[in-house]
Amino acid sequence: MARVSEPPDARRPPSRLGAGEAQRLAAIVDSVDWTIVHTLNGSLAGRDWLEDPITFGASALVPMVAAATVGLWLLARPYGVPTWKRACLSALLSAGLALALNQTITHYVWERPRPFAAHPGTVHLFAGGSLDPSFPSDHAAAAFAIAVAVLFYSRPAGFAFGAVAVAIAVSRVVEGLHYPSDVLAGAVVGGLAAVLVTQLARPLVARLASLLGALTDPLVYRGIQARRRLRPRR
Repeated sequence: MARVSEPPDARRPPSRLGAGEAQRLAAIVDSVDWTIVHTLNGSLAGRDWLEDPITFGASALVPMVAAATVGLWLLARPYGVPTWKRACLSALLSAGLALALNQTITHYVWERPRPFAAHPGTVHLFAGGSLDPSFPSDHAAAAFAIAVAVLFYSRPAGFAFGAVAVAIAVSRVVEGLHYPSDVLAGAVVGGLAAVLVTQLARPLVARLASLLGALTDPLVYRGIQARRRLRPRR
């Protein structure tokens, strides 16, 4: 019996995404991104009761997360178990790495304009916005890097930081400062940075926590003792 040969196309490996397909995919992503931003941002206009908390989330939550991250250091008892100190350092290092990765992506991959810059007069800008590239979102990258890093040390604390990171990401989109894909990419970059730091830099984090703890533990201990002496006696 003669062997039936396969059609030529069946033996070819699947072709890679061509330039035309990539452009069409980018156009679809842009269209979906803009539809979401336009809908959410437009629904915020004229609703002062909703505008204020969203604006707060887009701006004030970020420094609050940074302060809370530094505050993790103080949760560790002086000369005690350094878990919270390591969580603090891991979170800060993860955020720094995420921001560095974002800069690399911005300069070498895509300098995407912000929604309010790409659509002037259409996006309602409720607070001052930076003209830095929109993709990926630095705020989302740093917030999710901190949340994922802390999650490796404490699930309750990590989920709490994660909830705040989601609030930051959503508020940045509603404010017209980022597209949804910007904050999603930022979250991925932040999560990746946290995994790298917590899995590959644990010895470095432990060493830094020990060295810095030797400097801060005496000060924190003296502060605790002074506070106890100032308490009124019953």
